[in-house]
Amino acid sequence: MTPEAFRTLYERLREEARQGGDDGRGALKHLTPERVAAAAREVRSGRTVSLAAPVETAAGPDNPEPAGHRMTGPAPEEIGADGLHFARDRFTMNVHGDADSHLDALCHVLYDGELYNGVPAGSVTPDGATALSVDVVRDGIVGRGVLLDIPRLRGVPWLEPGDHVTADDLAAAETAQGVRVGAGDLLLVRVGHRRRRRERGAWDAAQARAGLHPAAVEFLAERRVSVLGGDGNNDTAPSAVEGVAFPVHVLTIHAMGLHLMDYLQFEELAPACEQEGRWSFLCVVAPLRLPSATGSPVNPIAVL
Repeated sequence: MTPEAFRTLYERLREEARQGGDDGRGALKHLTPERVAAAAREVRSGRTVSLAAPVETAAGPDNPEPAGHRMTGPAPEEIGADGLHFARDRFTMNVHGDADSHLDALCHVLYDGELYNGVPAGSVTPDGATALSVDVVRDGIVGRGVLLDIPRLRGVPWLEPGDHVTADDLAAAETAQGVRVGAGDLLLVRVGHRRRRRERGAWDAAQARAGLHPAAVEFLAERRVSVLGGDGNNDTAPSAVEGVAFPVHVLTIHAMGLHLMDYLQFEELAPACEQEGRWSFLCVVAPLRLPSATGSPVNPIAVL
């Protein structure tokens, strides 16, 4: 996609999002209470599946700043001692890395000196974000999740790094799976990143990964989805747009007000959907309550 075509698409998607009004929650405006209630009716078997990968504490090609985990208790003298003592620990994390599952808040993307909906980029301060932080979703995101499995569509175990998911792929996956993405849905797109990583080993995903082509974002806008989640970064690397490293992030978060979930894992969900014979389900996302953070580690749960 040329820079000029990207700019035209960006401006159009941003204007369409603004025409729909804004209540401070971006595309979550499509996830109405009525649609949440309808999503609850997706539950049939009661089967629950985590969509998060285990948090990693070891460094690797795609994880140079791994999460930290250290025990702070019990003290040596407390082990085996009489009376009450507690095991204690502490975690630290680079939320927006290329290994751990996380949610991007609407303040995550700064573009042309602004955040989503024209909020000044200066609202992100050294002490945290004063607007559009992950606190926007402090009550959680609960709705109908839809998984579109692109490797299944193409008859391959995964998409190779650098490959793009197109709008035609998304529409064809709908047809193949007998499901249709609708307004307010949490759209989950599998590219097979986690399976490739498990079978081939980690690689520098910052330089090479499969993801959505920027033009595919039009599909999301037309269907009025509320959230996009992927088992990779959602953006392809290398970028399809010269001069814009993360065009899908810019189009979704910045132009449309879509919360993104990056580096989820669908290797348990996909076979569960196959077994259940359906690709939609109740999806429950509960970010941490971090009032000024630009994102949060996340463990979405699919309830089939």
